[in-house]
Amino acid sequence: MKNAKMQVALNEARLAAKAGEVPIGAAIFLGDKLISSAHNETIHRNMPDAHAEMLVIRKACEILGDWRLSDCELYVTLEPCAMCSGTIMLSKIKRLYFGAYDTQSGVCGGKIDITHENLFGSNIEVYGGICEKECSELISKFFSDVRKQDTNI
Repeated sequence: MKNAKMQVALNEARLAAKAGEVPIGAAIFLGDKLISSAHNETIHRNMPDAHAEMLVIRKACEILGDWRLSDCELYVTLEPCAMCSGTIMLSKIKRLYFGAYDTQSGVCGGKIDITHENLFGSNIEVYGGICEKECSELISKFFSDVRKQDTNI
């Protein structure tokens, strides 16, 4: 069964892939209302912190006029890294839903789990594996294609 909110994040991830970025997308919702969406732009912006989660949180804060996103939910196609997880918790996001687990850099259960440490006074609810197959396939295909291109140079 497709999750409509995760599909917004997946569409963003596809935009990232088309732009040559690692295909990770994110979307923030307030109830059923889409507040913001974004995808990785580290190459385009030449900024190591231009992850989908960081960009979508910045947009949502600007749109809502508040740095506290305590009634919002974040959907992201890949389990967040430490930097993004810290920002997610600092912004007081209520719920995090992610697609694929990241066993190398994920800090919400894939490699380690910092979300249950009550860091920054956060009581975030975390749900992993949402549309996991579709999210995993998107990122796996991207890196497979990158490896093929590298061997043909």
